[in-house]
Amino acid sequence: MLKIVVFDSGFGGELFADKLKDELGVVEIIRVIDWRNADLYLKNRHEARAAAEKALKPYLGRVDLIVFANFLLTITSLKYFRKQYPSQKFIGLDLVMPSTFINRNTVVLTTSAVSRTVKYRIYVNRLHRNVVTMALDDWPSKIDDGELTKTEIRDVMLELAVTKKFVPKEIILACSQFNDIKPMLKEVFDSNIKIHDSFNELYCDTCKILKIRGGVGKRR
Repeated sequence: MLKIVVFDSGFGGELFADKLKDELGVVEIIRVIDWRNADLYLKNRHEARAAAEKALKPYLGRVDLIVFANFLLTITSLKYFRKQYPSQKFIGLDLVMPSTFINRNTVVLTTSAVSRTVKYRIYVNRLHRNVVTMALDDWPSKIDDGELTKTEIRDVMLELAVTKKFVPKEIILACSQFNDIKPMLKEVFDSNIKIHDSFNELYCDTCKILKIRGGVGKRR
């Protein structure tokens, strides 16, 4: 049986592991969630890389695929891991590019560490949209603890509308934990608001790299 390690520092990794478990019955999912060092993965890419390397040491070269369900690690460290461990396959949760190029108000929900990367700045320029980036560093831990409320989400979005006079027509999620609050985001805004996340793309790429039939055709 194929073995896949899903690595993250919080609940986002659990969410993606759940997706793989629900949709792929032919693989063994190993959840490696580095809860203890969660703060490192939100602050510093070098510390995040070192912590991830230490946590993954028992699995390197022993599993079919290691999946980073973490944007910062994917953006800043995926090439490093592939070069350092050429016999091990790696893949990661990356910034999603919406399929339609429409000039509309878009808010990207992410963290400061991700938003400071060169790749993120290039990504925003490629979106061809009116983009506001919201670095919400306290949200991941609150989601991990089940403490983020709809009221808090509404207050943050109301401040966006008042201070920047910006009402988004679509939302891009660039933090894996934020997938957990999609229902609340739709309640705060409108059920018809378009929310983009990278889970489906990562799922399809996982199936492709392991040559698993049934996943590749689902890419949106």
